[in-house]
Amino acid sequence: MPNRVGDAPVGALVLASVGLQLAYPLTHGAVRDRITVATVIVVAGASITHATVTAGRRGLAGCATAAGIGFGAELIGVHTGVPFGHYAYADSLGSEVAGVPVLAGLAWTMLAWPAALVARRLATSFRARVLVGGWALASWDLFLDPQMVAAGHWRWTDPEPHLPGGPTVPLTNYAGWLIVATLISLVVQAILGSRTVPDDGWMLGLYLWTYVSSVIGLLAFLDLAGAALWGALGMGLVAVPLAVRLCW
Repeated sequence: MPNRVGDAPVGALVLASVGLQLAYPLTHGAVRDRITVATVIVVAGASITHATVTAGRRGLAGCATAAGIGFGAELIGVHTGVPFGHYAYADSLGSEVAGVPVLAGLAWTMLAWPAALVARRLATSFRARVLVGGWALASWDLFLDPQMVAAGHWRWTDPEPHLPGGPTVPLTNYAGWLIVATLISLVVQAILGSRTVPDDGWMLGLYLWTYVSSVIGLLAFLDLAGAALWGALGMGLVAVPLAVRLCW
């Protein structure tokens, strides 16, 4: 029998995150900023709880590694421009360490664990899982960065060159995300090894919800059609095959 002990708390956190994301486009200013912070904390909490319940120390280590690598990359990025390009955070995301919000570590964790499980559903070899997991995580940023820049949470000194329809985020950022996400994927898949992670439904559902809600939210509510379309294409390379796999 699969271990379903963590279903209730994980499910509650996932549903809470859905509620927060639904509220986001309906709010403005400081309220929207607080919803952003709460969403990161709740989604990261769902991922960490699921990882710990289903994969024990390995799952917790995977989440901690994602947070550490992601936060370290942000520290380097803010002070050197490598690998994302030159950018700076505003003071809207809470406490900072050396110019980087502490929340940034959780932001990398919140989707790194679902992305890792998506990769394990879609691929069987270690190399394929690393590549699929890296893309599953990095492609999310096609939605995330344009949305957060529009909200005023950070900005680039020079967002050139950029994707057509996405003038606020440079291509260097997406390249940097792919590098860091692939590194995180490599380490998380190595930590998990051949272990089977049971009861991944909530995390796979969270990943698909993130995809669908991001497309609709950016296109219909946030006036970010370019980001919505690029994200639909990029993240769709993983989300659509996942949906097909789950249906059939």
